[in-house]
Amino acid sequence: MTNIDWKDKKNLSMLADFYEFTMANGYLECGMKDRIAYFDMFFRDIPDDGGFAIMAGVEQLIEYLKNLRFDEDDIEYFKSKGIFSEDFLEYLKNFKFECDVWAIPEGTPIFPQEPIVTVRGPIIQAQIIETMVLLTINHQSLIATKANRIVRAANGRAVMEFGSRRAQGYEGAILGARAAYIGGCVGTACTIVDRDFDVPALGTMAHSWIQVFPSELDAFKAYARLYPDNCVLLVDTYNVLKSGIPNAIKTFNEELIPKGFRPKGVRIDSGDIAYLSKKARKMLDEAGFEDCSIVASNALDEYVIRDLLNQGAKIDSFGVGERLITAKSEPVFGGVYKLAAIEENGQIVPKIKVSENVEKITVPGFKQVQRLYDKKTGKAIADVVTLHDEEIDNSKPYEIFHPLYTWKRKTVTNFYSRKLLVQIFDKGEPVYTNPNINEVKSYCSEQIDSLWEEVTRLESPHNYFVDLSKPLWTIKHNLLEEHK
Repeated sequence: MTNIDWKDKKNLSMLADFYEFTMANGYLECGMKDRIAYFDMFFRDIPDDGGFAIMAGVEQLIEYLKNLRFDEDDIEYFKSKGIFSEDFLEYLKNFKFECDVWAIPEGTPIFPQEPIVTVRGPIIQAQIIETMVLLTINHQSLIATKANRIVRAANGRAVMEFGSRRAQGYEGAILGARAAYIGGCVGTACTIVDRDFDVPALGTMAHSWIQVFPSELDAFKAYARLYPDNCVLLVDTYNVLKSGIPNAIKTFNEELIPKGFRPKGVRIDSGDIAYLSKKARKMLDEAGFEDCSIVASNALDEYVIRDLLNQGAKIDSFGVGERLITAKSEPVFGGVYKLAAIEENGQIVPKIKVSENVEKITVPGFKQVQRLYDKKTGKAIADVVTLHDEEIDNSKPYEIFHPLYTWKRKTVTNFYSRKLLVQIFDKGEPVYTNPNINEVKSYCSEQIDSLWEEVTRLESPHNYFVDLSKPLWTIKHNLLEEHK
């Protein structure tokens, strides 16, 4: 089996649940090949009980949809199953993507129960992309969200993504590092991500570098001679305070200072990091290296980092690996993809899924998400899910209300609104220009700053309001009455 060559945009059309193809074959056989359907991707819960998630993966979704096709090998595979009609095989052979697609831009804070991707088009096509829409957006949104939690816990200190070797597969490492950068990390240990996505590659040495030399001091001096302008020494191979820091100081004095260089830092990768960092800081300062930073790594996450800082740890930056790249504390972003409407005789007919679990009842219709901002503070007030062509008049007071507990109401004044879903495909043709990764990262930071601090708390955050407009709520209510 060959590896997925994501860089060369390999055709991933067959990466789909089998039922997507059995349904597609059925739609064709039942005369619904050209039936226009609307599907929404949304999620129900924020990982780690956080206050918000971060949208990521749109660039890769676009690349997937641009390359959607079925090769001869794919057709032969379907033929071998013995259940697909000749008409369906011919349809796949001449397949051309024709859907309209909207998505919330990467880096945007997103919330449960609002559409983050909407697909409109022939039902066969909208159905067979379900798995890849979910896979692409779920994974990167999960990692971007986790990375941002860790970055917020670091409270202004740099966070580096160090998780490649513990990621779940090649693409988990590569696209996870991309997502972590969007979420606020300053760079990655993964070299290929620097080459292909312009995410800065960071790193110096492992313990093996120290061990291969006759002594720790020999290893430090050799490294300092090779990289005098970026000298970060790993000081915990033997004993941080008895040998690591003293040998680092000796190396700085003998190999860097005489040549006009200053040390960049030392890294502690084991032990009681809070205690060791405070002692190391004192030793470095007394030796005249107040500008030498201390980097901490070793099974870190937002809670460990928060505890370290609360204990007064003298750490300037963090390298975070497995608990970031796998989102270990909650490694599932529960996005789902549901039918929201179909077209009949040129009219949009809303569709709803009803469940005894209230959170699983879908919001019907062709929709848009509009974010309301306070004109005075610039802070986000609430999101309102509206009908796609519905306008919110910013010049008048606007009443929002809880979709379930409708007596909970608020009148919003002195606000402006912004539509979040932007079109990325028009009749199968890409119409969106992806911003570069640094633009996405900056945009993400700006958008998070527009949230109230109460929403960005790591624990027990304030619930951000996601409401339905009155016309949309009425459509949902009427369908529930119809199906009760």
